[in-house]
Amino acid sequence: MRRHYSSRRGFLRCVGSGTLLATLGGAAFDMALIPRAFANELDGELTFGDLEPLVRELQETGVDRLQRSLVVKLNSGVSLQTLTGAAALANARTFGGEDYIGFHTFMALAPALKMSGLLKGPEAALPVMKVLYRNTDRIQEFGGRASEVLHQITMNPTEVGDVDAAELHHAVRDRQVDTSEQLLAQLVNVDRVKALNALIPLVHDSPEVHRTVLPYRAWDMQEIVGTEHALTLLRQSLRYCLQSEKYRRDDWSEHAAMLGRLFDEYKLQGLSAGRRKAADEDVHRLSRVFAEATPSDAARAAAEMLADGFAPTTIGEALSLAASRLVLLDGGRQPQWESPGKPAGCVHGDSVGVHASDAANAWRNLATATTDSAALSCLIIGAWQVARDRDASPNLLDDSLPTERHLGEITAQGADDLLNQLDEAIRFNQQAHATAIAHRYGELNLPADRIFLTLLKYAVSEDGALHAEKYFQTVRDDFQSTRPAYRWQHVSALARVTASEYGRPAAGQAEARELLRVGG
Repeated sequence: MRRHYSSRRGFLRCVGSGTLLATLGGAAFDMALIPRAFANELDGELTFGDLEPLVRELQETGVDRLQRSLVVKLNSGVSLQTLTGAAALANARTFGGEDYIGFHTFMALAPALKMSGLLKGPEAALPVMKVLYRNTDRIQEFGGRASEVLHQITMNPTEVGDVDAAELHHAVRDRQVDTSEQLLAQLVNVDRVKALNALIPLVHDSPEVHRTVLPYRAWDMQEIVGTEHALTLLRQSLRYCLQSEKYRRDDWSEHAAMLGRLFDEYKLQGLSAGRRKAADEDVHRLSRVFAEATPSDAARAAAEMLADGFAPTTIGEALSLAASRLVLLDGGRQPQWESPGKPAGCVHGDSVGVHASDAANAWRNLATATTDSAALSCLIIGAWQVARDRDASPNLLDDSLPTERHLGEITAQGADDLLNQLDEAIRFNQQAHATAIAHRYGELNLPADRIFLTLLKYAVSEDGALHAEKYFQTVRDDFQSTRPAYRWQHVSALARVTASEYGRPAAGQAEARELLRVGG
């Protein structure tokens, strides 16, 4: 059965009064606290061919035996990629995008595998084992195989035909679960990209971090588990949107209307993505607009840049920079919102900056994965969302970190000394000091791989309140796709979050290290 949280009553009271979404910009829509909306499932068991035995084992093995079983499998030649793919399918089948901890765990799987690729020897298994432990633990808390959300979709051959995004959108708005899933199945069968394009307007209805990031992480997971599982993966996003329909508000239609106006005004319909290169100052200016303007003006600025022929990557860079600036402006969790693992002053977990960064990263990647108007709309809505998140944040600093005082205290010039100081700042939870060290490290143009390995160590060892793996990969991805003049801002943000999350070890990590014979 599902775990009950002490904050449930307060959560529902906030939803009823409308204060929670107003305070956090919709980012706190905690699906774990909401009963499953749909009991009428499609008939038939969903299975996964040759992977099925491993998928079942990851669902059914008790967590007290899981990690020993994983090490045996690794020693027998089962790859981390295979384990990650099977865990993703077990997660999708069990939760279907309808459980808060469940879909967060799914979104951590691919980042964990990528983190493993940065490590060598037995240590490389630690990030994946960390998330697999969390995955199986939550599956069994949820009810295991008896509580699976996704079942086989039975198609009626006489109803198979052309489907467009509008038809799927109408079915979701009417909360026609079976019909929506059948329509998505038809779209996937014709063209996976067309299916993803059709999901984008559903995400636009209520842009918040989970609704935004889930389809991107589902799409990205195909590289690990194979395109033949595209439907299973994308159904999670569809089910999330279907469940959210229970809470539809009148203002959900505003985003589509805004997009329509901007597409008409800037003649974006049918426009091919531009290739115009942007100067550093263009990206800086645009990122400041996204970070300081109203949501509507931020969306307009993105549309104007697209109409002027700038490459979508320019808007993507600016989105991510505006979001990571929120991490550096965050005044920290306010005392009235503290909870176990998230004390007052912390910025890890579901903080506004981490959420905004993950969402901006998802939008820029979705803009690459989708085509035509869907791709352009991702960037415009992304600009609106990051500005909205900043606009709705109640506790921002006047100036972003690092401060001049902290920068003045950093006198070391070599990588070894700076990384030792960073390690110490993290262990003492000195968030501002950590940002200054990372900033100075970047100013000196020291090796990026070394500072990422220092930060990776803690992304693996610490719990991170469901966000450590995803945010680490967001920053690494944004660093690699941002021009040298600005990319180190992302690392400073990651250094701050790492210092915030230190001191709360991840469940199962001590056992995994012992089994793998890896030191602490």
